[in-house]
Parts: sequence; C-alpha cells; structure tokens
Amino acid sequence: MARRRRRRLGQMTFGGKISLVLLLLLSAVILIPIVFTFLYSFFPKGEMTAYLAKRGSYEDTWLEVLYAPAMFSLRQYYKIFIEDPTYLQLFCNSALYTGAILLGQALIIPLTAYALSRFKFHGRDAIFFLIMLLMILPFQVTMAPSVMMLRWLGLMDTVWAVILPMCFSPFYIFLLRQFMVSIPNELLEAGMVDGVGPVRGFIHVILPVCKPILGAAAALSFADCWNMVEQPMVYLANKSSLWPLSVMFNKISTEGADVAFAGAALYILPALFIYLYFQEDIVAGIQLSELK
Repeated sequence: MARRRRRRLGQMTFGGKISLVLLLLLSAVILIPIVFTFLYSFFPKGEMTAYLAKRGSYEDTWLEVLYAPAMFSLRQYYKIFIEDPTYLQLFCNSALYTGAILLGQALIIPLTAYALSRFKFHGRDAIFFLIMLLMILPFQVTMAPSVMMLRWLGLMDTVWAVILPMCFSPFYIFLLRQFMVSIPNELLEAGMVDGVGPVRGFIHVILPVCKPILGAAAALSFADCWNMVEQPMVYLANKSSLWPLSVMFNKISTEGADVAFAGAALYILPALFIYLYFQEDIVAGIQLSELK
C-alpha cells in the first residue's frame, strides 16, 4: 500500500502536487474547530472561564491559543451524564427528531420522486413546479403559513410540528426525481417483460440503481435535521423541554462553557460517524450527478 502511494505521488505532475498540498492545507483549516472542540472539552471549568473572559479585550496582543489543559478534567462529562442530564435529554430529542424525519422521508420522498419521474398524469408538471418553487424559498418565507397550518391542525408545541414538515423536503424530492429521470427505460421494460409491475419495479430495479444518490441524500438530510435551529424555536416556542440540542447551543454563557464544549464534542460524533459511513455514497452521488 505504501509503495502504491509513493508510486502515485511520483507519477503526479507538478500542478497535481500543488493541488494536493493546497487541499491538505484547506482540510487542516476546516478540521481545526473540530479538533479544538474536543480538546477544550477536557479543560476544567475555571481555566476555560478565565480563558474565554479574555474575549473582547481591546489590547493589541492576539488571544492566546491553549493547546493543552493545565489539569485534565472529566468533570463536565460527569455533569452531563450524571449530575445534570439536560444536555443528554436534548441530545435524545435531537436523535428522536432526526430518526423520525429520516424514516418519514424514506417512506415519502423516493415514492414521490418515482411517481414524478415515471408516470404521466394530469398536473404532474404543475406539482413538480411547485416543488421547485418551495425548494428555493427560505424558511422565513414559508414560516407563517406553516405556523397557521400547524395551529389549525392542533400540532403546535408538539414533536409532530417539527417532524411532519421536514418529511416532505422539496430539495430531496427534486434530487431523486432528477436522478430517476436519467435511468434508462430499458431497465423497467425488461422487468415488465418478466411480469414485474410498477411496485416491484420500484423496489427491485429503481431503488438498487439509486443506492448511491439515496446514500448521499440520507447523509445530507441527516445534517439538515441534526443541525436545525429555526424550526424548533418557532414550532416549539412554549415547549423548551422538547428542543433539540442544536437550539441549546444558542443559549450558552461563558460560565457554562466547559459543559458546552463537552456537549458539542458529543454532538459532533454522530454526524462524524454518519459522514464516514456514507462517504463513498456521497462521492459517488456527486460524480453521478455531474455525469447526468
């Protein structure tokens, strides 16, 4: 393996080597906040509070960067898991919302994209146009109608107010529909010759072909659901106990920075694992999208 890597590096052009160095530097810069989040999660409360108190100083010197704690501490993790499980409760809320939304999207979005890409019916193009219109509208524009609809249904201040609207994400319907349109008709026609109907064709032909783009969509949707802030703050304004952990980070003070860094470290781990698991699907999905 090492010989292959050396051989590949030796075969690279000068421009390729420069691009590799620049990409490595860019990756290092992107990873710095994650590394320091995990590092500062082991700092004791007093040291972290004193360090953050230096922010906003008008001195000419740069804010010193701490690379190691004076005393290694796990007190903040003990507080999260044992003494004050508020962060742990909000972490579970985030996991609940994300899991429920991904399940709902798995049941709704592929079928919707399949119908819009493979069946001809009256109003299909109008529906697809509305989906594209909703896709480009920000949440601030659709917030008031969504609140009115959820209040009319009696779902405000419940978990369903966050889960149900996210299950009908227009971007992922558009993404999957565009990919399914590019699938050759010969694949389905060959299945129909063997007696495969539309449902079995969807399960045994369309879904296996769409596996890379489905994996990429799942990873991107996980990031959207895991990091959502505006939806819970609007739909759960009177139920702070139902907020996900992403909302809690907006209300952190300097006094609770030690626990905040520990909570942020735990918060990053699921997203990191999901990305590593779907890494090949994300790359394949991007490549296929470019080819299509």
